[in-house]
Amino acid sequence: MTLPPKPAARPDKVSLWRYMRLFRKDILSAQPARLYRAWMAEFRTPFFRSFLINDPALLREVLRDNPDAYPKSDRIGAGLRPLLGNSVFLTNGVEWKAQRRIIDPAFEGGRLRDTFPGIVAAGQAGCDRIAAMADDTPRAIDAAASHIAADVIFRTLFSLPIEDATAGEVYRRFQTYQQAQPILNLAAFLPGRRWMPRFFRRGVRAEARAIRRLIAGLTQARLDQIAAGTAPDDLATKIMTTPDPATGKTFSKSEMVDQVAIFFLAGHETSASALAWALYLLATHPDWQDKVAAEAAAFDGQFSDLSRLTITRDVFRETLRLYPPVPMMVRQASKATVFRSRAVPAGAQIVLSPWHLHRHTRIWDHPDAFDPARWQDPATKAAQRDGYLPFSAGPRICSGAGFAMIEGVVLLLQLVGRFRFEPVDTQLPVPAAHLTVRARDGIMLRITPRSPPIVSKIRE
Repeated sequence: MTLPPKPAARPDKVSLWRYMRLFRKDILSAQPARLYRAWMAEFRTPFFRSFLINDPALLREVLRDNPDAYPKSDRIGAGLRPLLGNSVFLTNGVEWKAQRRIIDPAFEGGRLRDTFPGIVAAGQAGCDRIAAMADDTPRAIDAAASHIAADVIFRTLFSLPIEDATAGEVYRRFQTYQQAQPILNLAAFLPGRRWMPRFFRRGVRAEARAIRRLIAGLTQARLDQIAAGTAPDDLATKIMTTPDPATGKTFSKSEMVDQVAIFFLAGHETSASALAWALYLLATHPDWQDKVAAEAAAFDGQFSDLSRLTITRDVFRETLRLYPPVPMMVRQASKATVFRSRAVPAGAQIVLSPWHLHRHTRIWDHPDAFDPARWQDPATKAAQRDGYLPFSAGPRICSGAGFAMIEGVVLLLQLVGRFRFEPVDTQLPVPAAHLTVRARDGIMLRITPRSPPIVSKIRE
């Protein structure tokens, strides 16, 4: 059995300088192999101590039982603050709770039905773009997935297709911003206050300012529409008009710009990563691709019947297990504590790594194998509960988790229903992580149209 690609781990012991260089190149290959079997690992540097935890009991403590004692660390978030400001992704405490009280209602079950037409329309437009160039020439499917995912965000958030001039410019600038690797700056290694310089790579701050100006324009236009009573009933309108039930306040324009920035970064970049890897895994496992195609043929196109798409959903779940878009999350111990009989000082960094947890050899059977059938196996219930964190867990679970699952299933169904995907044997994608888990040199696939297409029943 050929296993999906996985980056090589570094030697167990390296110097801090060597680790910093590896980290800047790729977060995943900068970690030692022992993390795939350890319940906990401690790392010491001259500047801070960190503890990576895979122990299910410790994960429950940090994420579910006592989350206020482990706020988000600014060590990684500092690299994103020029773009994201005080968005819900970066805040803690009272401010974060107030933001979630406004944002969460927009992603409740009843509202997700309203996003379905936008997802379907973006998928159809993406299929049409691919059809216009589909031939035997290998194509970069991650680039196509990124375009589709960005279209989904703009259609569901602002009722704008990616062809809109402002939407298109935001998308293009985000591509440049991501290539600058904003998360990889000295703040990840050196202690300091928020006001201290972060030494970003050239272009990071300028692109962040340009993106925020564009988002501010979209936000002001929507505020004007809301005031005039002409605003469409989409996610942006819902969030901008929802008051905090505890205080009655709504987001100001600047606060909404922060939230839109994270919706685009998280909703677009993570979805694009998952969709590209899912298509690659189906290309290399044609038996599962045929099962998804058959499920697409039987689907009647109704939102209410999405729950019946168990095969496509399990393929997407398994993709998120093998290639979690957000490979690591960092919390900070607010006070001294003890983990597994080891003292954890106040200020220590607590690293939660879905990448290692999802492939943990003491939790999952055949952890590196692509096996969507495991999700229907009762024997894996404990692993699914203890070893699966694609959207985090507890109070800080991603607000858009339900949206992301619907989006992933619908887009997979549309794409596999229109096309057959085949791998390029000479171009094996190597996973690497900066903002999200992507392929270092892209994912190249051969894409050929199915004749006839089998998902004509999926309509807006």
